[in-house]
Amino acid sequence: MSGPHVIRGSVCLPEAELSWRFSRSSGPGGQHVNTSDSQVELRFDLARTRALPPVWRDRALERLAGRLTDGVLTVRASEHRSQWRNREAAAVRLTALLAEATAPPPRPRKATRIPRGINERRLREKKQRADTKRGRSGRDWG
Repeated sequence: MSGPHVIRGSVCLPEAELSWRFSRSSGPGGQHVNTSDSQVELRFDLARTRALPPVWRDRALERLAGRLTDGVLTVRASEHRSQWRNREAAAVRLTALLAEATAPPPRPRKATRIPRGINERRLREKKQRADTKRGRSGRDWG
């Protein structure tokens, strides 16, 4: 799992800025789980990185504020039995998280008016429906 991890476009996370930690994982694995460090914890110092443009970094710091600990973003993966697959899962999760956090905000909605014809047609159809229902009542059958 070496090499840069592409976030979006030509912006990549260099391997030097990622810190990996491995520990024993709970879950399936039998006797093997007691001896292998298959859980992966991937840490990325978002506050001090130079890999992201400053605008992206500020946007990500704001959006991921609840997930950060002293400016460091941590992702854990332990769903697979193999450390290698957990490393891949953690890296994919981190890049997806950063891609979503650094995305530009959506364009603001431009307010538009409802055309008068549409409103008049809606009211006319409501009136016709009310007349239809009123005609079903058995008041005049006496």
